[in-house]
Amino acid sequence: MNTIIQEVPLSEFDLSLASVRIVNPARILQVEKSMRVHGQLQAVIARVHEDKYQLIDGFKRFFASENLLTEALQCRVLDIDLPQAKVLLLSYNRPHRSMEAWEEALVLQDLQQTHSLDQQSLAELIGYSRSWVSRRLSLIEKIDEKVSAQIMMGVLSSSQARTLIRLPRGNQSAVASSITNFNLTSRQSDTLVEAFLKAKDADQQQYILTHPECVLKQEEAGSPQDPYDVRLCSYGNDLMQSMLHVIQSVHIMLSRLSDQRLDMLSQSERVIITPFFDKVSGNVRKLTKVITELQIHKSTQQDER
Repeated sequence: MNTIIQEVPLSEFDLSLASVRIVNPARILQVEKSMRVHGQLQAVIARVHEDKYQLIDGFKRFFASENLLTEALQCRVLDIDLPQAKVLLLSYNRPHRSMEAWEEALVLQDLQQTHSLDQQSLAELIGYSRSWVSRRLSLIEKIDEKVSAQIMMGVLSSSQARTLIRLPRGNQSAVASSITNFNLTSRQSDTLVEAFLKAKDADQQQYILTHPECVLKQEEAGSPQDPYDVRLCSYGNDLMQSMLHVIQSVHIMLSRLSDQRLDMLSQSERVIITPFFDKVSGNVRKLTKVITELQIHKSTQQDER
């Protein structure tokens, strides 16, 4: 495979293969921050196509460079045809798993439709098993179009797509909306879909989608109702149940704080949210103080025995 590295102006890149990549603003922002400090550390990959350079690998670097007003990128130019370029989309991203399963599925679907390849031929071409190809293609075949659009915008992950295909197409969009509105993790999405599938009727399904926190709380507690310990008095059970509710709330809060969209909040949004952080911090300090005093009191009692 012939290859050369040269500097290519951004205006000369062909981004047609971006149609099989997910636009993830948060990841682009991460690359942008790195390039702002270190510059371009690795050449992008492209091939000459119709007097332009069709980008194969390095889309986040390209979009980050646009934001940084960079004029050109170091590019490794390959002498390959279009099917080879699409295969390289998969192989270049395989070692560091930078492609989501949905993106891999899009590449496979494009190869299948554009180049008339069956699943066995696809497997032989890309070096994966036929079952791997079949699982990826089923993601697209079984998903609702509205949900597909959310995945392409980076709103839903491929893991969440895999759990959503367990549902009939007619229900996927409503469940996906609940997942995004409440910013659920992949594991929490699995729990929500499982509860939705077990619902007795449409009213119960609607309640689950409107109040997913109830489903998650039950999963955390391990039972459909607040746990009750016969060894504890009424107050003791109330205290235990309150602590379980706090644990669940903290779990959800930490999940939302670890979301990559946190870095995308505007300055005005941060100003609005900061007072709530202050209140949470204050309550955490009070709770820590009370718990510490209880632990010291318990330790003193044990020593006196």
